[in-house]
Amino acid sequence: MTLAARLLLGFVLIAAVGFYFLVRDTLKRVERQYLEALEEPMIDAANILAASLEQDIREGMMDASNFAATFRAAKERKFDARIYEVNKRQVNLDAYVTDEKGVLLFDSANLVPVGSDLMGRRDVRLTLKGSYGARSTRTDEKDDDSSVMYVGAPVRHEGRIIGMVSVSKPQRAVFQFRDETQKWLLWHIGLIVFCMVLGSYLLARWAARPVEKLTAHAEAIARGERPAKPNLAGKDMRTLGEAFEKMRDELEGREYVEEYVQTLTHELKSPVAAIRGAAELLAEDPPAAQRQKFLTNIGQETHRLQDLIDRLLELSSLEKRKGLEDQKEVNLSAIAIGAVDHLMPMLQRRGLRIESEIAPTVMICGDAFLLEVALMNLLQNACEFSPQGGLVKLTVQRNAETVHCTIEDEGPGLPDYAIERVFDRFYSLPRPSTGHKSSGLGLCFVREIALLHQGSVSLKNRPSRGAIATLVLPVSKTPRVAA
Repeated sequence: MTLAARLLLGFVLIAAVGFYFLVRDTLKRVERQYLEALEEPMIDAANILAASLEQDIREGMMDASNFAATFRAAKERKFDARIYEVNKRQVNLDAYVTDEKGVLLFDSANLVPVGSDLMGRRDVRLTLKGSYGARSTRTDEKDDDSSVMYVGAPVRHEGRIIGMVSVSKPQRAVFQFRDETQKWLLWHIGLIVFCMVLGSYLLARWAARPVEKLTAHAEAIARGERPAKPNLAGKDMRTLGEAFEKMRDELEGREYVEEYVQTLTHELKSPVAAIRGAAELLAEDPPAAQRQKFLTNIGQETHRLQDLIDRLLELSSLEKRKGLEDQKEVNLSAIAIGAVDHLMPMLQRRGLRIESEIAPTVMICGDAFLLEVALMNLLQNACEFSPQGGLVKLTVQRNAETVHCTIEDEGPGLPDYAIERVFDRFYSLPRPSTGHKSSGLGLCFVREIALLHQGSVSLKNRPSRGAIATLVLPVSKTPRVAA
């Protein structure tokens, strides 16, 4: 899992838990607020109705007939009131009246027969005792929204409570408003959460981008490429990038010296042993013909040592470069033609034929000298492995983003065991014509030059006979400058 994904996941989990409790408590508070808003006007209504009943008391007894007629008339009224998104078309406020003993005198909802004892109900019992009496009762125990709220008010005569009136209203009436508010809250909270998650994602990507660049940089180095130091935002990340580059240089330097000492020691053993053996034989004063043979061997091995050291120094200088310093737009077609002309004496001496399919004026950005060295090494390698009178074919083609330079020969091709090692330092195969090996550094030059141009090089067998080397160079992307 990427760093950005970890940061985003951690934030989402924390935000999800926080918003869950926030939304849960907020929705509960919304419901409570609506119930409180419902209860307050019901208290007013109960006391108004109680005052109305007190006006109809005769001889200390309540007369609920006018009260009942008023309620029946109100229930029959039709109207159309739009309260924001909710339409109200009839009265849904009910009431019942009891005497001082809790005996029912009137019920507008006709839920309980007149004469029933309601003293067991909380609103009746507390109101007749002079306290605030209210209750909420479900009509369906399985339905949370079926609750009906009851609020009572005492009916007094000469300072004495002689009865009570309790108004009731289904809570479902206000739950419509509650549901609308909850939908609004959920929509806007969801929108806020979405914006926060999106913003967190972008922030996580921004925060993790430098780490991703460093990771890609390290992976490119591990693949043997020569990537430029990544451009990192922020002082801390730039400091980290610079420290990474210093560490890379230190590690590469140690590995470089260790590997070179081992490989160079191995390569020097053979010519040094040959020179030593020839010198020992010369000390025995051999015949003139043998002396001349030993001297020739010493000269050849000395020349081989000198060539190995010179090329090794050149390769070492090339490998230490992190980018191209002298780069400009060059004509690769002209460079390819020049490389063929330079090797023409060798081709004629070997009796080799060459075919060239070079696209006219292929312009790329790079180092002309290094590109010529790369093409000449590939062409020379093809010539050395081609049989007498064989054909070497050079092709330079350009597509939308890259240039492909291919060199084909009709030699024996690559053994299976050598395919993965041909670009290693000092690795060389015997030439078919002489049986001798080269310094094993030519293809290393080509690989380093390709990497400096942000390109690649490959060498593989042809389907029929021979090998094909392919140098791929970018066209649309400008090679990097040394850091």
